[in-house]
Amino acid sequence: MQRGHEPPSPPQIVADLAHGHIAARCLHVIADFGVADALGDEPASAAELAERTGLDADALHRMLRLLATYGVFAHEDGGYVHTPASRLLRSDHPESLRAFARMHGLEPMWGGFTGLAHAARTGRPARGWPAMLEHLRRHPDDGAVFNEAMVGKSRRVLPAIIEAYDFSRCARIVDVGGGHGHLLRAILERAPHVTGILFDLPQVVAEVTHPPAGLELVPGDFFTDPLPAADTYVLMDLLHDWPDDDAARILAAVRNAAPVGARVLIIETVIADEDGPKFGKVLDVIMLATTGGRERTVAEHGALLANAGMRLERVLPTRSQYSIIEAVAGA
Repeated sequence: MQRGHEPPSPPQIVADLAHGHIAARCLHVIADFGVADALGDEPASAAELAERTGLDADALHRMLRLLATYGVFAHEDGGYVHTPASRLLRSDHPESLRAFARMHGLEPMWGGFTGLAHAARTGRPARGWPAMLEHLRRHPDDGAVFNEAMVGKSRRVLPAIIEAYDFSRCARIVDVGGGHGHLLRAILERAPHVTGILFDLPQVVAEVTHPPAGLELVPGDFFTDPLPAADTYVLMDLLHDWPDDDAARILAAVRNAAPVGARVLIIETVIADEDGPKFGKVLDVIMLATTGGRERTVAEHGALLANAGMRLERVLPTRSQYSIIEAVAGA
């Protein structure tokens, strides 16, 4: 009789965590050099892939051999072939995660974790979100990778968000810090009678091309400039980039612009109260190491909202890792 899988022993748990970064770093490098793009439908040896990508054949083989143990590529007949996971590292895959993997290997992201001891001592990252934004501005190639990663993430999760909330009852929606407007575009496709206003920094708004009918671009800084009035405000992946005092300033800016009764939708990953591995806890430490922000529990969101003069009404789960926290602006 075959025995089932036994849980890992305590020493194995510690050992796996101690070197868990190794495979992750291999994934970053492989994605950055476009190895998955260099591998087509036919098997290819490490030497062939190295010639196509400018890498060392032996080093590439050893990294691919490790990734194959996780199901990213497979080693067959002396060569490597794609698996469903490795195909996601191709640039032309409709659900490509290549930019997402590359983003986590960017210097400000990976450097945040080599400097995690600083955050552990001080509660703040060595640089933080403003410094990361400045790095991406000064290094446009890194900025392009970051933006592409955000687009790829949006493409995966937006259908679940649009499905979970009835945006058709809204008339005028302001997307605060909405980047290139992917959320608003998805909303307008579902509810074309809605007017959408994308509010973000001037240099971000300037990059938005071919806005659809009903989408207005308003450049500004939510820390210093007034927000447009609307009946609905959406803040997706915004508050988690900032510590509580800055998150409170953002919500205060929303409340100053919002009429009484306006809806405020915070779309983020909520930290679960129960134990167990949850993506939100991973993302929370990413924020600790890189931006200085944090993921929050429902109670923590409720406290921020109450202090800003808003009432948390409900939390809607979605089919993704995101939840929609709906609040109402009070008198």
